[in-house]
Amino acid sequence: MFNEGDQQRARAPEEHFVKTGRRGRWPAGKILGLLLVVAAVFIAGIVVGDGGDLHFWRNASTSSSQSSPLNYSSVNQVYSILKSDFDGQLNQTQLIDGAKAGLVTATGDPYTEYFNPQQAKDFNNQLSGSITGIGAELGSDNQNNIVVVSPLAGYPAQKAGLKPKDIIAAINGKPTQGMTIDEVVNKIRGDAGTRVTLTIVRGSAKPFDVTITRQKITIPSVKHSIINGNIGYLQITQFTSDTGKLALQAAQDFKAKRVKGVVLDLRGNPGGFLDAAVSVSSLWLKQGQTVVSQRRGSTIVSTEYATGGNILAGLPTVVLIDGGSASASEITSGALHDNGDATLVGVTSFGKGSVQ
Repeated sequence: MFNEGDQQRARAPEEHFVKTGRRGRWPAGKILGLLLVVAAVFIAGIVVGDGGDLHFWRNASTSSSQSSPLNYSSVNQVYSILKSDFDGQLNQTQLIDGAKAGLVTATGDPYTEYFNPQQAKDFNNQLSGSITGIGAELGSDNQNNIVVVSPLAGYPAQKAGLKPKDIIAAINGKPTQGMTIDEVVNKIRGDAGTRVTLTIVRGSAKPFDVTITRQKITIPSVKHSIINGNIGYLQITQFTSDTGKLALQAAQDFKAKRVKGVVLDLRGNPGGFLDAAVSVSSLWLKQGQTVVSQRRGSTIVSTEYATGGNILAGLPTVVLIDGGSASASEITSGALHDNGDATLVGVTSFGKGSVQ
């Protein structure tokens, strides 16, 4: 599964390379000229989540105040050469999508991604419904390896023994090097009952294969119960569109049953919508307290504040985190910890502190 997270991971395609045929031999000067044009294009930014986290959406038409318009003349030069010399049919939609994806990929940020319409639809379906796959949030590391952010509890990936930060080196024997997160996700997904074999690299150990049977993945974002008679246990598996509402219902139940403390379990939670993280944090934080500030360099560009209704305020609270707690999970746990409303217990979390 690709949630990717505050993925608001998440995940989008990276660049697509097209290896063209040639009609005849080009002169060395023309080849050199083309290479210079291509280099210029890549420098200009041409050409996945789960995890990643799950994100705010910005339409392509939204203007940005950060920079002036790009000079696309070199892009048009490349397109002219393709039209003239490409031995095959060109699909303009695919070319434009590739250019958009390349522009985003050129930022060098593994968490900044472009979705075409189908990928955006798939991503939204993942946040609000169910999918068929192995039940694992995927992301990428600093070396552009495709890694497991978190296997989802009770699903095939976890049962097969996959762990956070496992590198998926191959799928059914095909190396994933150079693949985007979306490409890997699409190859891992398939019909329920079918199998997929992943080659896993874990630390310095020898790579090994794991064969997993796909199944329908339905992800309840919130579960709660009363343990030991008076402790409220609240587990959030990801931050989806209904997480705030479900967490509030759980908190109201805790209040009605007069719990003496709360355990918030964010282990294995790959993230999700930022506003869901704000809603959950607001169950403890006073209205106006800071949940998260977003910065560009040293400049604060936005701040999310608790919205009030903090019905769990004052209750001793422990937040459980692990290596699979990412993005919105880290925002929530950090907000509760930094504002003095909770104690963190566990191990170092995944380490995705950005919001797309």
